[in-house]
Amino acid sequence: MRLLNVEKLCKSFGGLKAINTLDFHVDEGEIVGIIGPNGSGKTTFLNLLTGFLKPNSGKITFRGEDITGLARYKVSQKGMGRTFQLCKPFLDFTALQNVMVGRAYGQEPSKNMKTAAIESREILDLVGLGNKAEILVKDLTVMERKRLELARALATKPVMLLLDELMAGLNLAEADETCKLIARIRASKITIIMVEHIVKAVTCISDRIMVLNMGEKIAEGCPDEIVHHSKVIEVYLGKSHA
Repeated sequence: MRLLNVEKLCKSFGGLKAINTLDFHVDEGEIVGIIGPNGSGKTTFLNLLTGFLKPNSGKITFRGEDITGLARYKVSQKGMGRTFQLCKPFLDFTALQNVMVGRAYGQEPSKNMKTAAIESREILDLVGLGNKAEILVKDLTVMERKRLELARALATKPVMLLLDELMAGLNLAEADETCKLIARIRASKITIIMVEHIVKAVTCISDRIMVLNMGEKIAEGCPDEIVHHSKVIEVYLGKSHA
């Protein structure tokens, strides 16, 4: 089933075309990776999908409904959640309190604080922070804050989750654990779009990969096709990595 469909999406900042006539889709249950050089438009694309930016033209259809230019909180309520490159949690709140904030928004908000706390603890358990629920966020490690960022996104009860460089700053072992966690999240019937610079992580876990360069799609296909695609090697991977 087609969950997300993007048609001829465009976004310019002055004379710069950040996203140029982009067509894209995601089917229910997929993990789709998005890669590309710095400045290729990856985060801008996520911002357009989630209502943080409005496109100049084009159409975004999510769950059969036109959400083009919809306010970000309304996009969240439709079932699209996301993480951000830079984690900005409430540092003087506990991990549990941070996730409880997420349960107040998105799809099917908690009916009361008791329910919000119960559901938030379940989410913290899922991301491996169950034993950190009462710890202040300012005392968490980088990896733990990344996990908390993911938990806050999951707290909005998304059917589609957008991950913006969730593995940035993690070592290889931590990135491998995060890949396993993403696979568990997909198993809970959440569709995933992930933007990453760690190419090995994207190719290991994605069903399909789209490659952006200067706001345009230059390639799309299964991981094996992408790592052997001549133009992708030229503009992003490099021969030694491929």
